[in-house]
Amino acid sequence: MIETLRVAVIGAGRMGIDHIERLSRRISGARVSVVVDVDQARAEAAVAGLPDAVALTDADEALARGDVDAVLIATPGFLHEDTVLKALEKDLPILCEKPLTPDAESALRVVRAEEKLGRQRIQVGFMRRFDAEYAQLGGVIREEKLGELLMLHCAHRNPDTPAGFTNEMLINDSVVHEFDVIRFLAGEEITSVQVRLGKPTRNAPEGQHDPQHVLIETASGVLADVEIYVNAQFGYEVATQAVFEQGTVTIGGDSGPYMRTAGTWGGRVTPGFEERFGAAYDVEVQAWADAARRGTIGGPSAWDGYATAACCEAGVQAQKTGEKVTVNLVERPALYGQAREAELV
Repeated sequence: MIETLRVAVIGAGRMGIDHIERLSRRISGARVSVVVDVDQARAEAAVAGLPDAVALTDADEALARGDVDAVLIATPGFLHEDTVLKALEKDLPILCEKPLTPDAESALRVVRAEEKLGRQRIQVGFMRRFDAEYAQLGGVIREEKLGELLMLHCAHRNPDTPAGFTNEMLINDSVVHEFDVIRFLAGEEITSVQVRLGKPTRNAPEGQHDPQHVLIETASGVLADVEIYVNAQFGYEVATQAVFEQGTVTIGGDSGPYMRTAGTWGGRVTPGFEERFGAAYDVEVQAWADAARRGTIGGPSAWDGYATAACCEAGVQAQKTGEKVTVNLVERPALYGQAREAELV
């Protein structure tokens, strides 16, 4: 077992910097040894104050170093496949931020490469599975405390969107998280997706229809719906209500203390995903580091990345046609186990 995992972080943008800070300050059994970014100055700024860490602009050079035991990939999704495949060739543990790749075809190539390797090396960064409330809800489902899960109602609201956030990105960059967490909670695959476009907000930029309503069905017939609203103005809110045979469970929503003072009442809404899921990211990366030191993975697999990419493709098609679209998956390789056992770990 590796005592201290030496990690190469590929990508020093917003997410990469957040993970570098996390690995350096809050994660045990791991440290940053290399930071790679196409912007040399940004890479150098990222390693400032990190003992023995070096800044590079070439991921291949980083993967060839002797002081790299694992790779954390935080580059844009279209760059993931090449780096993941090269890290697999070196049999290195990988934590790849979502998406695994931008489409199901390339994600399946990654799955096949890992299948050929014969063991799981890739963990995909779906952090919601590590959120305390989602974990508690998963426990209610697994133990059937309220009977069988029947339905899921999800809300995903952002205060606004950056420039260039397209209509398709509502599915590929936002609802992608719901696709994964619905698979995780239901313990089975999503079989169909439909998207309804209703009255749009005036706050959406040109070319973007916001909000949208996504209708989802799983293999056993669990129904789920997602309100995706990315220009909600008031803050960042992610909430889920699960409907069971003997009750309901609601998670997410407001955070912090609920106060009454000076003639007012209420709490606060988190401003962004870092605040809402910061603790979940810590648990996620610690689980990955611990598992990587043992030679395993500690969370969502390459198969999860592939299945979610297929859901996104179906979602974008449904967005354009308004039709109910089937999610097409290849047969699940034995390497990734059976769905219910694998999803609810």
